[in-house]
Amino acid sequence: MIVHTWHDDETSPRTRGRRFGTRWADNVAGAWRDYSTLFAARGVADVEGLGIALLDALREWAPYLADELVGIAEGARLPLGRVAALTGRTEILARAGVPATECSTGVYLPPDGGPPHTVQTWDWLTTVANETVVLDIPGPDGRRVRTFTEFGVLGKIGATRGLGVHFNILGHVSDGGAPGVPVHAVARRILDEATGVDDALALARSARVSASSAITVIEPGRAATLEVAPAGVAVVGPGPDGALLHTNDFLDAELAAGNVVEPSSTSSARYRWLATHGDALRLADARERAAAFGVDAATGVRGPVCMAPAAGAPLVDAYETKLTIALDVVTGNLSYVAGSPADVPNRAWVTA
Repeated sequence: MIVHTWHDDETSPRTRGRRFGTRWADNVAGAWRDYSTLFAARGVADVEGLGIALLDALREWAPYLADELVGIAEGARLPLGRVAALTGRTEILARAGVPATECSTGVYLPPDGGPPHTVQTWDWLTTVANETVVLDIPGPDGRRVRTFTEFGVLGKIGATRGLGVHFNILGHVSDGGAPGVPVHAVARRILDEATGVDDALALARSARVSASSAITVIEPGRAATLEVAPAGVAVVGPGPDGALLHTNDFLDAELAAGNVVEPSSTSSARYRWLATHGDALRLADARERAAAFGVDAATGVRGPVCMAPAAGAPLVDAYETKLTIALDVVTGNLSYVAGSPADVPNRAWVTA
């Protein structure tokens, strides 16, 4: 996977979106081609109409983010429904009944009050998102926001000074109703506006969503996972050891009653791996932490958080670990490698 970077100081969301769409028109169009193939394979009809409905929900909740998508569509010379469908790809797939089966997150809060340690793997299909981008843009209040995301998607994993966001997909029986605010837009607005966990929780609870995700929010000295579903929003905090772990199962008892994962999901195995390899999170150096996150220090064995397609898996079900990323909530920087934790020692470790 290739990770591009895009720095922009433009403060008008629509103008910024138009500039981005113009510069990356081929990439946005490529993302649409890949996802339209995936949507068709999943049996989703009227994707562009769904995109417009999702955009309408977004405009009601965060007009400036809707304006940014309009600008991207204008710059890329694509129908607005297609670009909106990219940011709403999780909601569209939820309507098709596609359950969650990707991404593993770990956060550790040092007992001495030092900077939080974070790391995440981003797993997704081999057939899509093979070119991605880190945005470095101004938030509405002037803060610098850095977020790793896909082309045409408003945001995903990211940081600003004092705040970080990790992101895992979830599946719930309440998913797939009337199109709501895209969960990727919720993550982006938290990065844009929140000053801590409490602000992030208020924003998440104010959004009417139609798909589920775990949004882990980190501030100096504190972290919590917001389990967001159409049925409600729950808060999961770190354990007594200071570790906060998440894969693709709801951990809140009430929401867990409606948990949906596909039978072949490795979510439980990945969570057990994280729980038994917590020493990796205690490493202060981000690159060392990322490398240890998925490889047993004693045996060198790769854990299940290093995902690779199963032999013979159809392309629409072939998952791989595309990115390993750590956040610095003090500086607002992202550090990452395009690949799994096992690839960290042998590939470029980039800080943005």
